Amino acid sequence: MRGIRFCLWISFVVLLFASAAVLLVTDPPRAWAQLATPPSSTISSSSGPLAWDFGPVGGGTVINVGIQDICPPGLCDDHDLTVVLPAPAATFYQTMTAKLIFQYTWTSTLPTDLDIFAISPSGADHGPGSPDNTSTGPGQENLTVTDPIDGLWHIRSVASLAPVPTAAHVAVTLMIAPRPTAPMPPPAAPGAPTFINYPAPDDCTGTQQPPSCIQPSTGSTTAGEHGAGEPSIGVDWNTGKAFIEAGNHTLRVTFDDSVNPATAFWEDQRSLFARVSLDPIMFVDDGHFGGPNRLFSSQLILVTSELSFSDDDGNTWLPTQGSGQPAGVDHQTVGGGPYAFPAPLTPTGYPHGIYYCSQDIVTAFCSRSDDGGTTFGPGVPIYTFAHVNGADVPIAPGTCGGLHGHVRVSPDGTVYVPNENCFDANSVSRPGVAVSTDSGLSWVVRTVPDGKSISPGTDPSVAEGANNTIYLGYVNSDGHAKIALSGDRGLHWSKSKDAGTPFGVQNAEFAEVIAGDDERAAFAFLGTQTSGDTQSADFQGVWHLYAAFTYNSGLTWTTVDATPTDPVQRGCVWNQGGSNPCRNLLDFNDITVDKFGRVLVGYADGCTRSCVTDPTQNASTGPASAQDALATIARQVGGRGLFKAFDGTQFGTQSGVIEGHGKLCFGDPASGIQGDPGCKTNN
Repeated sequence: MRGIRFCLWISFVVLLFASAAVLLVTDPPRAWAQLATPPSSTISSSSGPLAWDFGPVGGGTVINVGIQDICPPGLCDDHDLTVVLPAPAATFYQTMTAKLIFQYTWTSTLPTDLDIFAISPSGADHGPGSPDNTSTGPGQENLTVTDPIDGLWHIRSVASLAPVPTAAHVAVTLMIAPRPTAPMPPPAAPGAPTFINYPAPDDCTGTQQPPSCIQPSTGSTTAGEHGAGEPSIGVDWNTGKAFIEAGNHTLRVTFDDSVNPATAFWEDQRSLFARVSLDPIMFVDDGHFGGPNRLFSSQLILVTSELSFSDDDGNTWLPTQGSGQPAGVDHQTVGGGPYAFPAPLTPTGYPHGIYYCSQDIVTAFCSRSDDGGTTFGPGVPIYTFAHVNGADVPIAPGTCGGLHGHVRVSPDGTVYVPNENCFDANSVSRPGVAVSTDSGLSWVVRTVPDGKSISPGTDPSVAEGANNTIYLGYVNSDGHAKIALSGDRGLHWSKSKDAGTPFGVQNAEFAEVIAGDDERAAFAFLGTQTSGDTQSADFQGVWHLYAAFTYNSGLTWTTVDATPTDPVQRGCVWNQGGSNPCRNLLDFNDITVDKFGRVLVGYADGCTRSCVTDPTQNASTGPASAQDALATIARQVGGRGLFKAFDGTQFGTQSGVIEGHGKLCFGDPASGIQGDPGCKTNN
């Protein structure tokens, strides 16, 4: 494949030199000029369709990157199009929608690839059109801009490959229609889970610092620069303090449930050893399966990490080895849980194995610590893959490719690492899990038989119930949020359920799953009711955070919108790395459960301030409020949680909505927390 591309590239270069010679004779160098006829026009809802002719462009760029912004004479021609809406875009698009549709055509006698671009008044590029290919004879591209803002647009004809200078013709239409009303969400079932969202307060930079400021500062106060993409979340079951980490900041959140709604006090308890942040990850070895609530903070550094831990909620930290060796260079995850039988003798008596897993060039490694994360044993490959045409792909049945999700450990000591792209026995790419039944010494891959991988995709998520049932949440090839469960370590799976169906979710991202009692689990994901290509700069989806709960081992799921009045993102969600404007959220969110069964979701809010109510804002074009990444916790405040022992107790803090008035009725004697005997209950 590389040889074929090289030959084509050489051919393109020859054509470019030839066409450049033609251009020097027929069109000597000059300042940027407009050859389009006419050079400008105005379109509105009452003007009707417009048309113009672009002047000849030739030569080419081979790849159409950046030339449309510079528009050098000979390679590019410009037409200035003023878009007039019936009202300013910010108000008009609240009830209406519009499409600016370009039909761009040309005729050539040699293989030619012309491209059309539309550059908005804010400088955002739209294009090239579709299909973007090379043809001889008639050629055509179509370009649609949804909800164009009003003002002066630059419409440009660009030669990607044109051996002979070639003119083009454009017909453009502005179509306006009422904005479709979003489907009414289903009525909440009695007792359905409810959430309150707690965004991190803005950082403090001035002399007048409000008491809610995070100290030290986590970054800029400017929306769009909060930098909390791909957060991790956990809870200390002894103290109830929650932690959310992004960048090299470990934010500690103390909730006060004596008032309704609860208030949150934020503090930055970052580790002194978290100096560099290539990839952040956090893990709390909580009391779910007998953990001592040790807090781990990991910052990736090439083939290891700056890993430190705290036993006092981040007040003090101790450094560690970082990881076992060999280890991978990307996308590390830290987790822990009981050992598989027989448990090894441990040097410190720490009750759990701690696992560090990461992706390398052609494999992924997991290493285990038997002293609470201080030192690690050797890294063990969990599967292999190949790097083909820029993508990491499986190479045989039982292998996986691409990025893996977060490592999880079940009560029986089985270790799971989920992956979106694993080969089954027939070499079909499906979501699956790498499984170790001997505490990380050896691994096998098991796939979900009715799941189909999506590309480009994001991490799936696996969680384990109290009796070792596992739940795997993932985004299917159709973009839908699916979840399946297995009672035998992934050998057999239930039929996958579509958790987004009640809200008509057509595209999903960032699957995150947590379980409690064996029959109870929660599945959080970002979802939009808009179909289409979520990677396109023109994607217009509005994303919300949804959470689906099961209380009967996945037979039924209750799905709720955890952010009904505040979108998490407008526009595309980029899954292909790099610095695309739509990659503000990065690669994942996270989910956890506290000791009373309350679900907490840690996510980056990409749509803040003016973006919340302005439908014209979009992650691909801005402004900064639509490209944010603000650390936010969605905290369950109503409905049943994941531990049935606390049903009806308002997560162990109240006897009900009316009685109790915030008193701690039930307490937790095992942890030395006594309830209030004078607090009446409704049970």
